[in-house]
Amino acid sequence: MSVRLKLRDIAFFERPVQFARPFRFGAVTVNATPQLFVRVEIEVEGRGTAVGASAEMMVPKWFDKRPELSPAQTVDGLRRSLRIARGLYLAETGFRTAFGLHAGCIGAQVAACAKESIPALAAAFGLAEIDKAILDALLRGVEVNFFDGMAGNLSGIDARLSPDLKDADIAAFLSNRKPLSRVAIRHTVGLDDTVEGEGGVAHAGANYFKIKLSGHPAADAARLVRIGNELDTLGRDYKATLDANEQYADLAALQALIDRLDREAALRSIASRLLYIEQPMPREITRQSPLGSLAARGFIIDEADDCYDAFPAARALGYRGVSSKSCKGLYKSIVNATRAAKWSADGARFFVTGEDLTCQPGLALQQDLALGAFLGVTHAERNGHHYVDGFGETPADEARAFATAHPDLYADAGQGIRLNIHNGDLLTGSLHVAGFATSVHPDWSALGPLEQPRSLQEYLA
Repeated sequence: MSVRLKLRDIAFFERPVQFARPFRFGAVTVNATPQLFVRVEIEVEGRGTAVGASAEMMVPKWFDKRPELSPAQTVDGLRRSLRIARGLYLAETGFRTAFGLHAGCIGAQVAACAKESIPALAAAFGLAEIDKAILDALLRGVEVNFFDGMAGNLSGIDARLSPDLKDADIAAFLSNRKPLSRVAIRHTVGLDDTVEGEGGVAHAGANYFKIKLSGHPAADAARLVRIGNELDTLGRDYKATLDANEQYADLAALQALIDRLDREAALRSIASRLLYIEQPMPREITRQSPLGSLAARGFIIDEADDCYDAFPAARALGYRGVSSKSCKGLYKSIVNATRAAKWSADGARFFVTGEDLTCQPGLALQQDLALGAFLGVTHAERNGHHYVDGFGETPADEARAFATAHPDLYADAGQGIRLNIHNGDLLTGSLHVAGFATSVHPDWSALGPLEQPRSLQEYLA
């Protein structure tokens, strides 16, 4: 049963994060970027006040890839998205369900961001991060864990943003969830990552791998041969996914890659282990390009998933799946998972995947991990632990607090507190606590305020 709430305050903070190694995906290489933290205070109807939190990296050149914008400009776009969302949410002064608040503001958010030249994917970021913090506060206020709260639809999710579904479809999907006790890590192989030797892909300790593509069929095929040769040395049945991050210019270039995967003997081993290919073409081209016979390979959208209508539109083009990322919105992930389950009931296979832009250990990782475990995502990309040194710039006391509260997720093996990976998996047992998958909040006094964003006009002045 849903519970209503009223917002009292929303505050934003950020912390710089240095990467331990460059993360190159698509057309960008990230060496450092700020991590956002959100703190909300709500009044739970009939129960008093509660505080909730969320966190996420503000990754440049992913939400907005326009070539004329610098990485810093795209991060400022996310900051502006957050500030616009804050104003819209705080203007809602009555009691609402958590989802009702989200649904009531999303249209105005997208419109207001468009006026400031912020694309829909970046507009969704502002809502997504506030929504996570609100849900954390709501669950704390009623002393319920995330898995039970979502199964009981505490946040009041309905079909008002997805007219292809009925309220009963969503309620049935939620009530039938059996959250996973462990989720496998899918190790990312970035375009600048080491392939062979020490530090290479065969030493990642994973059973699933996500391989970034450059958009050049010949170069990608040659690199896949190298990666496949290394992964074959594992001596176990690994699985892999490919992610082009919008780098394939059109269907002809994509066809050239698929032809190599289908025909070249040197690619046979890795091609036989491919689960799906993620976001091959730019989001604008995706919407205009039916996959045709290419659909047999299994494709998903990610960057093209910028609104509630995106997955049904992609399905009509031949796509089978869509990514779940908490930075795109937890409610949209749940709606899309409901769709996948409903569409698959007739025998076809549709699915939701777990993709991680860069969820840092702590709040961001735990909330995204819980969402995937609730949806039944058996393996998920995990970038934060790979490209950042443990908890990064997080104060030692804060990192220890997370490790103490969630000992199945974190451990110190002598090099600082890091993810505790169990035979390639992350465990979810300690996430069953009151709140959104965490019994710990960050040390707010150790965080700086959200940097004042500059507008595009200021950059151009």
